[in-house]
Amino acid sequence: MGDQQRATPRRQQLPQSGQGDSASQLADGMAARQVAVSALHAVFVERRSFDDAFARAASKAQLPGRDRGFARAIAATVLRRRGQLNEVVSRFIEKPLPAKQGQLDAILLSAAAQLLYLATPPHAAISLAVDQCRTDRNARRFDKLTNAVLRRVSERGPEILKTLDAATLNVPPWLSARWQNAYGADLAKAIAEASLVEAPLDLSVKSDPKLWAEKLGGIVVAERTVRLSEAGRIEDLDGYGEGAWWVQDAAASLPAKLLGDVKGLDVADICAAPGGKTAQLLAAGARVTAVDQSQERLTRLQSNLARLGFSAAAITADAATWSPGKLFDAILVDAPCTATGTIRRHPDILHLKRADDVAALADIQRRILENAAKLVRPGGKLVFCTCSLEPEEGPEQISRFLDKHPEFERQPAVVAEIGGEPGWVTGDGDIRTLPTHLNLLPPGQRGLDGFYAARLVHKPI
Repeated sequence: MGDQQRATPRRQQLPQSGQGDSASQLADGMAARQVAVSALHAVFVERRSFDDAFARAASKAQLPGRDRGFARAIAATVLRRRGQLNEVVSRFIEKPLPAKQGQLDAILLSAAAQLLYLATPPHAAISLAVDQCRTDRNARRFDKLTNAVLRRVSERGPEILKTLDAATLNVPPWLSARWQNAYGADLAKAIAEASLVEAPLDLSVKSDPKLWAEKLGGIVVAERTVRLSEAGRIEDLDGYGEGAWWVQDAAASLPAKLLGDVKGLDVADICAAPGGKTAQLLAAGARVTAVDQSQERLTRLQSNLARLGFSAAAITADAATWSPGKLFDAILVDAPCTATGTIRRHPDILHLKRADDVAALADIQRRILENAAKLVRPGGKLVFCTCSLEPEEGPEQISRFLDKHPEFERQPAVVAEIGGEPGWVTGDGDIRTLPTHLNLLPPGQRGLDGFYAARLVHKPI
């Protein structure tokens, strides 16, 4: 699940809806704030993905682009900083609130995010939060409490915030414990802190990355990725309409590079949607069969490819049982995973994933990998990757597979072939990127998605 599947609006001058003092400005800002609250409530209570929840709420409200960006900034900030925001807000609530409170929790956290992180004038943030309570039948009795609490948050919250440990409060304990076991306490803390910072926008370009970096005001990383720290709406960027690039984190572009020269080869991209790696393979001259179990996601993939001027055979199938009746020269498996390496882009992972998801998804990965192995011709390559930081979804998966399949052998990655840095390749020759990588770049341009990839070769007969 490594491609940047849910492209989020980029870091920019945040549109501050409803920051003025007039009644009309406040009314305009109310809609944006309510979309943020509705989306957060759907994530926290209904356990829906943030992108789905936000899209539904924003569509229903018919928000213009400026307000939509502000609403998303509020909600994403709460998702990243919920632990810290909860700690600050709770300092000013004397007794536990009842379970039946409507959307009060999301209202308080959204307003606190505006006050502590988004530089929203206190009058606008507090006044509209009180109004939101009054329009919620289960929260309206807390309007005075909301006003009092948020005034204290505005006055004393910044100082309290300075004393709080972001990594400890915002990352769930089960995940922190896992990272400490896998990476050690110091690196685990650094990974947590890096995961809480919004990711820059990465673009994979068809050609001439230096030229596109100049055009778009970005930098080149990992040889062919253009990285932007400020962008605005993706659709408004130069090159979007002509299909010169596609959105894809630099780390997500690495696994396809492990297949080497694929020009003229038959390649299966398994679990392909939304199509970033498919586009890479097509740009390199491969004949690609894109497989995904979701027809809706494949439709999105085909739409993405059409914008780029590409086309691929698209097959709706369960990757664990797919039997095309032919062998491929190469197969790329981007397996479903906990996606704990992509929290920078998808902070709802902090709230939706659970400890037992790791084993469940590792089992799905195992079955997909087993099936994919049957479809590689002797001498062909099989690349397995996930955007998870969990060992069970990476090196442990490959270790078990190689123990069971002597007909395959690992072919170590070489730093030069992926355009990466030495720290991105493990002692076994696999790729392991972390949110802490590229940390010497300027603020706003740092980090990589956490990714794992291994290259296996089917031994010739």
